[in-house]
Amino acid sequence: MFCHGNLAHLSGNLFNLCVFGKMVEETEGTLGVVFTFLVCGLGAALATFFLTPATSNGHVTVSVGASGAIFGLFAVSVVTRLRWNLKQLLEAAVLGQFVVRQVLEEAKNQVAGGLTVGGMAVSHAAHLAGAAVGVILVLLLQHLPDPAAGAVGSSK
Repeated sequence: MFCHGNLAHLSGNLFNLCVFGKMVEETEGTLGVVFTFLVCGLGAALATFFLTPATSNGHVTVSVGASGAIFGLFAVSVVTRLRWNLKQLLEAAVLGQFVVRQVLEEAKNQVAGGLTVGGMAVSHAAHLAGAAVGVILVLLLQHLPDPAAGAVGSSK
């Protein structure tokens, strides 16, 4: 997650981290961004490891970049806005169009057999896995009690 193929790869991921990391921070806080980034990135890396076949001489394919973690932030930024609040629903609708388009494009490319950008292969499996882990993370964590709500309730 912390190594990139070239400057364009790094700058693209940093730009998306700034945009979508800030959006996740608005709903989940700074620790939520860090936790989401790391868990989605790890899930994406594991998916790539298990889903990418070894080369003909038995070598494992090396994957670089934080795109899986970024796709996790994409998903979390939309899913956390699906609440009965007009502002957040509008944000989810606008963001959702972008995120759904990106995820569908990755799924299409994964089925089509991959794509190379600038001479480097793109791990569509990592992108899809990062988004899936992000959605699963939100679904699992929304059932945990809110510590802030507990603190307020206990002071009464």
